[in-house]
Amino acid sequence: MPFMSKAASSFTGFPAEAFDFYDRLGDNNNRTWWNEHKAEYVSAIKEPLEALLAELEPEFGTPKVYRPYNDTRFAKGKPPIKDHQGGVVEVEDAMGYYVQVSGSGLMVAGGWYAPQGDQTARYRESVEGPAGAELERMLKSMKRSWEIDGDPVKTQPRGYSADHPRIGLLRNRRITVARHYPVEPWLGSRKAFTTVRDGWRSMRPLMEWLVDFVGPAADPGA
Repeated sequence: MPFMSKAASSFTGFPAEAFDFYDRLGDNNNRTWWNEHKAEYVSAIKEPLEALLAELEPEFGTPKVYRPYNDTRFAKGKPPIKDHQGGVVEVEDAMGYYVQVSGSGLMVAGGWYAPQGDQTARYRESVEGPAGAELERMLKSMKRSWEIDGDPVKTQPRGYSADHPRIGLLRNRRITVARHYPVEPWLGSRKAFTTVRDGWRSMRPLMEWLVDFVGPAADPGA
């Protein structure tokens, strides 16, 4: 089923009000203020994000906009409203293309963000083989223009020696890449669309590697 957005018109950018909203939310993160200003969130943040994702859907797949609320049931003192709004196109379990709007600007990101099931074992097995050399080259090239995070374990994984030629990759528990763009006038224009689209295109080889070699949480052959 295609992604349905109330924002039927094409994406024209994120208005300045979107970033101002999050600046004000920082000082007023409570349900009363949120209910009084929710219409601003919808018009300045949610609807533009939905319009952006709707335009990206034919190329990248069905998107999802995250809920703006924090889960405060098990976190004392956590504010009720998130200080950002994200959208994702999931391509596999815990893998996807991501975009986020916050008071600090725009973030374009993606990758494998939370190991599940058999993914970590499959990843390490792939890193040891020829696919590992491919990933190594890819990340080395991407490092020039992306922030790369692997959330590595502090020591070598069990069964691997500290002098393994790819021990750096083997320590990873995820692989995500991100670019951050501060608040500037161009975020309120179509340039924001091309920035997200071109960023996602740039990371597509990495996403394809992750889908092929890390795969779903469960054993695909089971």
